[in-house]
Amino acid sequence: MLKIADAIDERIGGRVMRWWDGQGAARVYAYDDETGTLLLERATGSKNLLQMATSGDDDAATRIVCETVGRLHVKRSAPTPQLLLSLPEFFISLDRAAAREGGFMQACRAIKQGLLDSPRDPVVLHGDAHHSNILDFGERGWLAIDPKRVVGERYYDYVNVLCNPDLVSCVDAKRFARQVEVIVDYTGLERNRLLKWVVAHAALSAAWFQEDEDFDGASRGLEMARVALACVSDR
Repeated sequence: MLKIADAIDERIGGRVMRWWDGQGAARVYAYDDETGTLLLERATGSKNLLQMATSGDDDAATRIVCETVGRLHVKRSAPTPQLLLSLPEFFISLDRAAAREGGFMQACRAIKQGLLDSPRDPVVLHGDAHHSNILDFGERGWLAIDPKRVVGERYYDYVNVLCNPDLVSCVDAKRFARQVEVIVDYTGLERNRLLKWVVAHAALSAAWFQEDEDFDGASRGLEMARVALACVSDR
């Protein structure tokens, strides 16, 4: 599959794909650094995580995302790709929205800042590991595509399986609580810290939607943040 990247974020994401070297991600057969053009391994399997999540296999889909993300986070000997964004840089839209709006957005920013002030387990992140960015590659299993250009705490890579905007049920409190437990059981992550990352990311997503003048999307993002915040037990 040939992918031509126009935006700088996608071009740097191509470097991340090449750096992963087919371990947890699609293989890169050729890459042009100037244009960001990628020649990628094609997904030929018939399974689909979004369909699984909406047809009774939500737990299994979440575990597959967790397993794939874990493979991406394995330490590599090659030098880390250049021009990655730190999580403070990645969250700049939330900072702007909080300064503009205050209120709940500011509360979410405070949670984000508390996490960033006590960072853990830095890795090269996928940054967008939701159901549609992890595909069935047949004999090679489930592999990731389309990473962002971000580096930071590994917890952040587990938020999108909970916050996928293409999954209508993501704001269902019962579904949310169940999938949080699936992630915690599979990964050993600290539950409250994961929940706080979900709050921060959902508010960031809302800020991005606001920048695009998609106010319905922004409203869904803030609803997701409220669902997650209600589950935090150390407030």
